[in-house]
Amino acid sequence: MTDKATYDRLEKDVTAVKNDIAALTEQITEALNSFAGNAGKQARRHYKEARANAESTLDDMSERGSAMMGAAQDAASSIEETLEEVITQRPLATVGLAIGIGFLIGVTWRR
Repeated sequence: MTDKATYDRLEKDVTAVKNDIAALTEQITEALNSFAGNAGKQARRHYKEARANAESTLDDMSERGSAMMGAAQDAASSIEETLEEVITQRPLATVGLAIGIGFLIGVTWRR
């Protein structure tokens, strides 16, 4: 009878251990799923933040480029106006300067 009682007790203990292992496995699975879900949410959030930062940087660069282009156009216009004034005020000096520059370019080109 002792053997039967011992066997029954061992069988109960083994069943309890199996149930504990199953419950522990389920808890670990739930924890891993929760962790994976949180990691996915964080990854999506960081991706959205990086994308927003990249778009903001591109917008800033576009604005700066437009401002630089405007400044360059203003400078070119100013130079053009200055050249027009010099040419109308001193036409002979301008022609002489043009001939001199042409001569220097021709001499340099020959070499």
